[in-house]
Order: sequence, then C-alpha cells, then structure tokens
Amino acid sequence: MCSNRKFKIVYCTPGLYMAGGVERVLTLKANYFAENYGYDITIVLTEGKHKPIAYPLSDKVKLINLDINFEELWTCSFVKKIFLYLRKQRIYKKKLTAELMRIRPDITDSLLRREINFLSSINDGSKKIGELHVNRLNYRNFELNDTNVIKKIFSWFWMRSLIRHLKCLDRFVVLTEEDRKNWPELDNVISIPNPITFDTDHVSNLDSKHVLAVGRYAYQKGYDMLLAAWAIVEKRCPEWELFIYGQGERKLYEEMVADLHLNNCHLKGSVSNIQEKYLDSSLFVISSRFEGLSMSLLEAMSFGLPVVSFACPCGFKDVISSGVDGVLVPEGNVELLAERIVDLINNPELRKEIGKNANVRSLDFKLEVLASRWKQLFENLY
Repeated sequence: MCSNRKFKIVYCTPGLYMAGGVERVLTLKANYFAENYGYDITIVLTEGKHKPIAYPLSDKVKLINLDINFEELWTCSFVKKIFLYLRKQRIYKKKLTAELMRIRPDITDSLLRREINFLSSINDGSKKIGELHVNRLNYRNFELNDTNVIKKIFSWFWMRSLIRHLKCLDRFVVLTEEDRKNWPELDNVISIPNPITFDTDHVSNLDSKHVLAVGRYAYQKGYDMLLAAWAIVEKRCPEWELFIYGQGERKLYEEMVADLHLNNCHLKGSVSNIQEKYLDSSLFVISSRFEGLSMSLLEAMSFGLPVVSFACPCGFKDVISSGVDGVLVPEGNVELLAERIVDLINNPELRKEIGKNANVRSLDFKLEVLASRWKQLFENLY
C-alpha cells in the first residue's frame, strides 16, 4: 500500500453549472483531494460549455469540457432522439478515450452517467470506479406518477445492461450500507456517504417555535404527507410554524395549504442563507418517499437540530439511531409523523438532548473524515 502516493484522478460527469447536490459534493471532494492530498485532479464534462460553474473550484483542479451537448436530446422527437443519442455517444467515447490516453490517470471515476456504458473498455491503464448518488430502488424512476408499462420494461432492460457494466468496475461506491445490500449481483460494492457541505461551529439554541423542511418541491420529498401531518400538529400546537424552503413549482402545495386551512405553514423558495434558517429553527422534518442520502438531514444535524423523518429507503437507518440522535417513523405513516413532531415540541428537554446527540453524530460526516475513506479506497486499488 502506497500511503503517500499522489494519485492522478479523472472524474466524468455531465456538468457543473447546476447548483445541485452531486455538483456540490464533487466540487468539494475534488478541491479537498487537490489541496490537501496533492492529487492531480481533472474533471471531464460533456455539457454547459459556455456556462459558469455553480460552485468554486480550486485552481489546482483541471476542467475539460468535451462539449458533446447531450442536452440537445431534450428537444427532439423520440425517433430522432435515438439516432442523435447513438451518434453523440460514439463521439463521446472517441473524445473521452483520447483524453484518458493522453492523461493516463491512475483512477477514472464515473458518476454513472453515459460513460458507464463503455468506460471499462478504455485501455488507458486506470482503475475504474463508479459512484451512485441515489439508491437503486429509485434509480431512473424518480417520480411514481411519471411511469408507465413501456418505461418499466425499458427500465428492466436498462438495469440488466447496467449490472453488466458495473461488474467490470474495480469498485462501485454507493452512499449507504442499506443500499449496498440492494446490489446482490455485485461483489465490488462498498459504501461511502457524502460529506456535509457546510462547515459550521454554530448550533441552534432550539428556542424558536419554528419547524423546518428543506428540499425541492417534488413528489419524492413527500410534502403532501408533510402538510397532512402539519394539519394535525397545527391544531395541537397553534403557536408553532412550519417553514419549507426549496426550488420548484409550489402551486399544488399552496392549494393543499388552502384546502387544509393551514395558518402557520410557509412555502418558500430556495435561499442563499439557508444556514440562518437552520439556526433559527428548533426541529427539522423529512417526509421523503425515498432518498439517496439526504444532504439536508446531515446539515440539520450539524446545526444541532433534532430530526423527525420517515424511515424511507435509503440510508436514514445508517445515520439515525431513533430516539437517540433523531426520530424515525415508519414510511408513509402521517399520523405518527405528526405525533412525533408534537412530542418534541412539547418536550424541550428531549428536543435539546436529541439535538445535542445529532450534532455529535454529524461529525462522522465531515469532509475530512470521508475524504480519508476515499483515500483508503484509492490506495487499496494499488
């Protein structure tokens, strides 16, 4: 094992111009590896050639944009999309192969996008890694209300093809132990969670009468269930208020607020000062139907907030010991979700004890801790 080896690593991902969780985590890891470990890091992109990147990137990290523009497919008819995709895929394979043969990295890491279909066939001498930022059960099936028989059949064939490609990787990295067990066909799977994206020494005093939820307005986040639960909470704790912050279309949820006659529920857009919202809250709620590993969960815990969450797939059980550093509720049980929120509202001592334990647990997800696990993985490949 070469503990002081300065690895040359290439990451493959579509783009860095969107302010999403994957982009944020990749940027953090790339910066840390380059600045602290002295690794030679290159990120290869296919999209957003002339768009500014969303998060600051170290001067020590190299960026290459192959300008394939798969996003052009979004505006095409189904038939045209097939032929255009195949042509762009051939161009991508040719260009990426040329770059890897030129760079000769020690490790090539795919974020499981289009290059996963051919990455292992490129004989550049690098070890090949894939990393998945959602769980298997919901990969390529993000919205239950947007599926049909044809999509399900396609998804089945697509998953069989994906498994064949994943077997060729040197390592396949998922976010949680719970999800690792969802890949019984593979013997190369390990779990490494994402790091907390905020570095803070501040914690909430848990004295406000604010309950917080953070995440985009989408079916996945289960805000319909959260609002139904809040209708119960509001009747029993009328002085408390619920604040939801996130991107996306709010109209459906605004209609629910009106139909449920909620007075203390505030649906907000995304904000740049979300740290202040964590500090100004006393309780955090997650009503998701599924997750990869919720970044907002880890962020809330780092600010010392007690979390009440559905025990949905995948990963909450990896993070939370229910009743100790958070509270888990059987997925979809709206009444029990409301009951546990009320319990913590009415018991400030318990609220503060769980919040304190949550902050301690969050230390396991600091960037430097998880970076060392990646370092260990890289070294174990050589």
